[in-house]
Amino acid sequence: MIVCVTEKPSVARDIATILGANSRRDGFFEGNGYCVTWTFGHLCTLKEPADYSPLWNRWSLGVLPMMPQRFGIKLIDDEGIKKQFHVIESLIASADEVVNCGDAGQEGELIQRWVYQKAQCNKPVKRLWISSLTDESIREGFKQLKPASEFDNLYFAGLSRAIGDWMLGMNATRLYTLKYSQSRNVLSIGRVQTPTLALIVNRQREIENFVPEDYWEIKTVYRDVTFNSTKGRYKSVDEANAVIESIKQYPLVINSIEKKNGKEAPPRLFDLTTLQVECNKKFSFTADETLKLIQSLYEKKVTTYPRVDTTYLSEDIYEKIPGIMQAMKPYAPLTAPVLQLPKLPKSKKVFDNSKVTDHHAIIPTNMDPSKVFLSHDEKLVYNLIAKRFIAAFYPDCEFATTTVMATANTTEFKATGKVIMKEGWRVIFNKEKDTDANAKDDDNGIMPEFVKGESGPHTPSLLKKATQPPKPYTEGTLLRAMETAGKTVDDEELREAMKENGIGRPSTRAAIIETLFKRKYIRKERKSLSATLAGVQLIDTIKEELLKSAKLTGLWENKLRHIERGEFSAQQFIDELKAMVNEVVLNVMRDNSGGSIIVEQDSPKKPKTPSSGEKKTRAPRIKSIEEIACPVCGKGHLVKGKSAYGCSEFRNGCNTLFPFAQFPADLTPAKLRQAITKQYKNK
Repeated sequence: MIVCVTEKPSVARDIATILGANSRRDGFFEGNGYCVTWTFGHLCTLKEPADYSPLWNRWSLGVLPMMPQRFGIKLIDDEGIKKQFHVIESLIASADEVVNCGDAGQEGELIQRWVYQKAQCNKPVKRLWISSLTDESIREGFKQLKPASEFDNLYFAGLSRAIGDWMLGMNATRLYTLKYSQSRNVLSIGRVQTPTLALIVNRQREIENFVPEDYWEIKTVYRDVTFNSTKGRYKSVDEANAVIESIKQYPLVINSIEKKNGKEAPPRLFDLTTLQVECNKKFSFTADETLKLIQSLYEKKVTTYPRVDTTYLSEDIYEKIPGIMQAMKPYAPLTAPVLQLPKLPKSKKVFDNSKVTDHHAIIPTNMDPSKVFLSHDEKLVYNLIAKRFIAAFYPDCEFATTTVMATANTTEFKATGKVIMKEGWRVIFNKEKDTDANAKDDDNGIMPEFVKGESGPHTPSLLKKATQPPKPYTEGTLLRAMETAGKTVDDEELREAMKENGIGRPSTRAAIIETLFKRKYIRKERKSLSATLAGVQLIDTIKEELLKSAKLTGLWENKLRHIERGEFSAQQFIDELKAMVNEVVLNVMRDNSGGSIIVEQDSPKKPKTPSSGEKKTRAPRIKSIEEIACPVCGKGHLVKGKSAYGCSEFRNGCNTLFPFAQFPADLTPAKLRQAITKQYKNK
């Protein structure tokens, strides 16, 4: 008997149908020599600290860092999970062979391996590795089952990630909570979560501290064409006015005309992050919503595996493209020009085996989407994927750019005009907004014919502008920042190269953002993300760059990718993380700055109650803000009560109060100090 283990009941049903295992049992399908069963995602997890030592049951600085000699796993404490695991365990015990049919990715591999370990599987294991759940793909996959050993490095990378997250999260969270949380609320710290929060806090600080500066631009109109001063910005109005005075009596002289033809290639196919960014931009979907929608499309067999970080296809997909397009019945008017070509285009920007590891970019399958029920939002996401896929096989967009240089007296001006000659792939998007990424405010479009040396009167003007602060992160731009370790990158080629050092993985970034919301470290106003007081205070308290640097976290992610490829040792990665955690614990223990965190939000959980042998620490009713001295008595510092800020010397007669009605409770210490200082200056 061959036992197949999938990640979800719905996938088990599809595979069972293909294999002829049509008899439904309790927790599995049976028939034709196969038993097909399933997990519910993770059935197992790494053990908790208390599972290793009773000393680790209590939250105490004295037991840190916690470093198990050997990490172990356990079943998640859920009756449904335990029941299904025992089904899998009994099937494996009587099996001749096991087929791992889990999701074909790092997390899917980890889920399955832990179950086999817990079930003490000693049977031969093979791996089903497919990029879509269509019947054709499943049949092909079972004809080409691979030895499980080929995916050992994938498992080692997933295991290293899980162990690394455990070591850093468990130790740093307890360390900072016990050392700095005055209210004893949990200060949650994570390997990817904390650097992501730091990105948001740092951007927020940039916006708060931004001081706008006025500047002026000089433009002039000649023959209905707008020319711009090549100097760009003038820092003072007097300087700009002097230039206007020096040119208005002189004609504008055309010095050169340059015409160039250019081509613009179709946009790249979608990886998960790009799809999440696009859905956030167009439909305001959160990263998590988009992930759920594309996962559903995958399970409905109309799109390929979604948790990918490549925008390329492997070359073996080339011959399948016509069949996929023929199946896309609702898009027949758009696919017809491609299908009528004598030979399908094969661009290196689309097909590149060297850029594809486990899975290729997200594309439609050969399943007709009109024959599958899709929700409204699923249709929106499928439409994006379908049009991006079809556009990849259309001709480049061809355009002509004209650049005209001119002078008035000694001031140089420039005018540009861009005209699309052949739309190419743009016809697919011609009714949609925001498709012209190259459009600029100073683009004149079609320009008249100019002759070198011609001149004439012109109309100069002065335009006052101001520098703008950075924009707050949206979920889309935050995903981009996570992908590039905080660097702003617009160039597609450079973005591809930087993915190796991104923080988090495409499949986990949405969950990281959701965790920050859940723990009330960030909030959303319309599309903009901002850090809460608790989030800002947490980042301010963490002095260790190792814990909040997107760049350093990106380097760890790079090592995990190298483990996956067999180019780096999992043991070395874990040893390095152990050394880092030891260093963090030592540095924080030595910190005598006396800083503390005020956390107004409820934390997701409380530290476990100390044992009878451990000293109990009561959370004070009033939260201290020691960095702000009382402006009246000068002896005490401000504390935060239920309805106002007051002086810590209230028991000694200082009755200073700053009501929340006038000084809001969610002010940062810096804003509070500024508001109080302003009030006393006005007295």
